[in-house]
Amino acid sequence: MRDAAVVCRELGCGEAVDALSDAYFGPGSGPIWMDEVDCSGSESTLKICSSRGWGKHNCGHSKDAAVICSEVRLVGGSHCSGRVEVLHGETWSTVCDAGFDQQDAEVVCRELGCGLPVEVLGAAAFGRGEGQVWSEELQCRGNESQIHFCPTSSLKHSCSHDNDVGVLCAFNVRLVDGGSHCAGRVEVLHRGQWGTVCDDNWDMRDAAVVCRELGCGEAVDALSDVHFGPGSGPIWMDAVDCKGSESTLKKCHSTLWGKHACNESKDAGVICSGVRLVGGPHRCSGRVEVLHGETWSTVCDADFDQQDAEVVCRELGCGLPVEVLGGAAFGRGEGQVWSEELQCRGNESQIYFCPTSSSLKHNCSHDSDVGLVCSDSVRLVDGGSRCAGRVEVLHRGQWGTVCDDNWDMRDAAVVCRELRCGEAVDALSDAHFGPGSGPIWTIGVDCSGSESTLKKCLSSKLSQHNCDHSKDVGVICSGVRLVGGSRCSGRVEVLHGGTWSTVCDADFDQQDAEVVCRELGCGLPVEVLGGAAFGRGEGQVWSEELQCRGNESQIHFCPKSYSLKQNCSHDSDVGLVCADSVKLVDGGSRCAGRVEVLHRGQWGTMCAHNWDINDTSFVCRQLHCGEPLTMNLAVGGSGPIWMSNVDCSGSESTLKHCGSLGWGKHSCTHLLDVEIVCSGHRMPRLTGGPHSCSGRVEMLHGETWSTVCDADFDQPDAEVVCRELGCGLPVEVLGAAAFGRGDGQVWSEELQCRGNESEISLCSTSSSLRLNCPHDSDVGLICSGHTQARLVSGSDSCSGRVELQYLSERGTVCDVSWDMRAASVLCGQLKCGSAVAVLGSDWFGEGSGQIWADVFDCQGNETHLSKCPISSWSRTACSHKQDAGVICSGSSLAFHDGRVRLSGGMECEGEVEVYFMQDWRRVLLDSWSESEASVVCRQLGCGSVISFSSSSTSSPEHSHMCVTGFNCTGSEAHLGNCSSAEAVNCSSRK
Repeated sequence: MRDAAVVCRELGCGEAVDALSDAYFGPGSGPIWMDEVDCSGSESTLKICSSRGWGKHNCGHSKDAAVICSEVRLVGGSHCSGRVEVLHGETWSTVCDAGFDQQDAEVVCRELGCGLPVEVLGAAAFGRGEGQVWSEELQCRGNESQIHFCPTSSLKHSCSHDNDVGVLCAFNVRLVDGGSHCAGRVEVLHRGQWGTVCDDNWDMRDAAVVCRELGCGEAVDALSDVHFGPGSGPIWMDAVDCKGSESTLKKCHSTLWGKHACNESKDAGVICSGVRLVGGPHRCSGRVEVLHGETWSTVCDADFDQQDAEVVCRELGCGLPVEVLGGAAFGRGEGQVWSEELQCRGNESQIYFCPTSSSLKHNCSHDSDVGLVCSDSVRLVDGGSRCAGRVEVLHRGQWGTVCDDNWDMRDAAVVCRELRCGEAVDALSDAHFGPGSGPIWTIGVDCSGSESTLKKCLSSKLSQHNCDHSKDVGVICSGVRLVGGSRCSGRVEVLHGGTWSTVCDADFDQQDAEVVCRELGCGLPVEVLGGAAFGRGEGQVWSEELQCRGNESQIHFCPKSYSLKQNCSHDSDVGLVCADSVKLVDGGSRCAGRVEVLHRGQWGTMCAHNWDINDTSFVCRQLHCGEPLTMNLAVGGSGPIWMSNVDCSGSESTLKHCGSLGWGKHSCTHLLDVEIVCSGHRMPRLTGGPHSCSGRVEMLHGETWSTVCDADFDQPDAEVVCRELGCGLPVEVLGAAAFGRGDGQVWSEELQCRGNESEISLCSTSSSLRLNCPHDSDVGLICSGHTQARLVSGSDSCSGRVELQYLSERGTVCDVSWDMRAASVLCGQLKCGSAVAVLGSDWFGEGSGQIWADVFDCQGNETHLSKCPISSWSRTACSHKQDAGVICSGSSLAFHDGRVRLSGGMECEGEVEVYFMQDWRRVLLDSWSESEASVVCRQLGCGSVISFSSSSTSSPEHSHMCVTGFNCTGSEAHLGNCSSAEAVNCSSRK
C-alpha cells in the first residue's frame, strides 16, 4: 500500500484504496520498467522509490501491478470520518447535505475501505470547506464500488459551505474476542470482507498504529500465536512493518493483500489501554482519563482508591502505584467527568473488567479530577544509583532483562529519557552490571532515539530469543547536565530525586568540573564560569556542596556537605565549558582530520564501513566547522576502534548517540579509519622566509591557499599563528610584502583573534576586509622558532632532561617554570603516555647552553607544547642546576604502581593517593615519614616538603582501600621505587 499511496499522490487521485497484483486489470505490453519497488510512502513520484533498476526484472506481464485510488475523501475527522469531498478533474469539492443519503454514504465508506456508515451529518458538522461546492447530486444505489460509478444529476438546491455534508463510517480495523473493542484479535476490512493479520514480525509499533486508529489509547501489548483464539476468513496481511506514525494499519508496509505463509494459528492480537494518564511529566503519571465509547472522560477523586490505581497502572504497563492525587493535581480536564464509579478489586488486568456503579455518590467537577503516579515500566539495577545499571523491563506483570544484540546509544538514550535521568553516557553489554534473573523479554531492540518509552522500540517479539543472562544490557545515564550552551558546555544542573537543580558558583571547583565533564563523556574542563554565565536557571539551587576529588566517575560518588557556606541565588548559577567528545586529528586544523571520539576516558577512531555524507555532515556540524567538503580513509590512528556502521539521522546531540554496532564492535583495522574535511578548515603557513618559522603568512581555507592583508593583521593574530605552527612567540610582524608578493587570492576575511586561541580556526573573522588589498600588502611574520622537544640522558626516549629546540638552538627548561601539566603534554607529544614524575637536575644531569625560562601555562589536555599559552614576562634567573627532567609512563623507569596524586583542589597540597594494585588508595600515616613525603613532592614537581599530617576525609568509593609500608630513603625519583608497600583494609589499622 505504500507504493500505491505514492502513485495516487503523484496523480492527485486521493488516497490509495487497494494495491493489486497478478494483472488485475489485464496484462500490459511493452517493457517492464520496475521490479521489487520499495517506497517509504513519502516520495513525490514513483520513480524516486527504490527498485532493482530500470528494465531489470524477472517478471512477465501476468504480474503487472495495479492501483485503485479514491475519488472521494473525508476531511476534518479521521480516515473514516469527516467532511465529504469529491475529486472532479483535479479539484476537490464539498458535497451538499440536501441530496446526500444513506446509499451515497455506503459507497463513500466502501470506496475508502472503511466499514458501514454509522451516521450522515449535515450543516458542516466537520467544519466549512473551501473552494467549490459540487454542482451535481449523487444518486447511488448503494452497491457501487466507487462513486465514479454512481449516476449523478444536477443539484436542485442552492447550496453553500454551511451545508457541507459529513459522514461517519465504521473503522476498517477491529479487535475481536478480547472482551472490549480495545483488545482482541486484529481483523482488517478489505474488499468488503473481514480477515486476520499474520503475526510474523508483529510488534509494539504495529500495535500502536491499531490502537491509535481505533481511538483506544496506547498499545499495552502486541500478541501472537492466536492469543485471542483463531479467526476465520482470509488472512489479509503478513509481515506487517509499521513505522508507528501511520494513521491506519492498511498504510503499513506488508506483503500483498492475501499473500502469506501463515495459518489461523498465527493470528495477531493487540491490547490497547482503555485508560490514559494526561498532563504528567512522564507516561506513567498524570490525570486519569477513561475511554467510554469514543470519548475520554476524567474521573472523580472522591471514589478512586488504591485498588483502582493498581489496575490503571497495570493496564498501562507501568509499575505499582506510588501516589493517588486529588484536587486536579495534574490540571483540570475538559469534557465530561465520568458518571460511573470504579469498584476494582485490584487484580483485574484492565479497568474494563472492573465492576462499576451506575452513579457517583458525589457531584463532581473538574476541580476534583483524580491524578495518579505509577512507578516506571523500566528500571536500572545494580549500578549504584537509579540512573545506572542493568536494564530491566516490566511486561505482563514480571520484570525481565534485555538481550544485547544490536544494543547501542540510541536505545540507551530512550531508557535515560524514560527514567528522566539526563543523557545517555554509555550503552553496555555482556552483563556489565552482572547477570539478571527471570525472563529475557527482548532482543534486537531498534530505537530511533525519539521514542517516549523503550517498549515502543521493540522490533523482535517479546520473550522469543536465543540469549542468556550473560548478554544482559546495561545503561549509564548522567545525573548532571549542562544547559544553555552545547552538549559539553552550559549551566550545571544536577538531578536530585526527580528534580533538576542549579549549582552555586561559590563552591564549585576544578575537581568538581573534572567529574562533571567525565560523567558526560566530554573532554577535560576548559573553563568554570560563575555569575550565571549561561543564564539564570529555574527551580531550586542545590542545597549541598560538592567535594569531589576529581577522579570519580560520576558526581553521585562525590562526597557532599549538607549545607552551603553561601546563601546562593540563580544569579550565582555556575557554568562549565568542557572540551568536546569528538575531534579531528592530524588534518592541520580542528576542522579536518581523522575522526576520533572519547569514550570511557580513551580516544578511539571510526571504522569506514557504511560511513556516508550524512555522518560527515553531522560531525562538521557538531564541531561548528561548517559543511562537509571531503571524506576519505585516514592515516591510521591507534588505540581502540570505537564505532562501526555509524548511522546518524541528524537529530542526535552528539556523534556518540548515532546508531552503530555498539562500542568497540567492528571488523576493521586502522587502515579503515575515517578522515573528513569540513568547510571551516583553516590553517596557516609561513613561506618565502629563511626558515620554517618565518615568512609570508598564507591561509588555507577549504582547499585554497591565500595571502593575508597587512592592514588587519595584528599581534594577537601573530601569537596564534606562531603557536599553531609550533614556532614559539612572535618576534616581528612585517607588512608591504617583506617576504615577496604572493600568488593567487588575497584572503577576503579579517582575522579577529584574541591571542589565546590554540589555532586559527578558533579565531573570529569578519565577513569582509575594510580595504581593497593587493599583493603589495601581503603580511609577513617572524616567530621565535620553538620547533622540537626531546628528553635526554634518561634510560630511554621517554625519560630524561627536558630540551626544547628554538630554530637551530637547543636549550633546557627551568624547573620553576615547569609542572606536571606541562610534563603531561610533553609526554603525550612524544607518544610516551602521561607524566609520572617531574625531577630536578640531580636525576638526569645538568645541561649546557641556553636555558629557556618561558613559563608553559598548560591545562594538561593539549596535544603539543606549542598549544600551551607561554608567559615570557614571569621568567626568573635560572642555572643548569635547576634543569627540569621528566619520567613518562612509557619509560622503563616508570612503575605502573606508585603513581601519585593529591586530592583537595590544590596542586601541591592535599590528601595523598597512590595507584597500587589497580586502584587508587589512601596512605596510612603509620607508614609515612618525611622521606616518603620528599619523594612525593619530587615526583609531582612540587619542591621540598613543608609539612605532612593525617587526614580524616574519606571517599565512599574508596574508603575501604588503603596502602601502607612504603620505605623510602628520600632520594628516589618515584614512589614505586620504594620497597615493602602492601594493600590493607583501612578500618583494620585505625
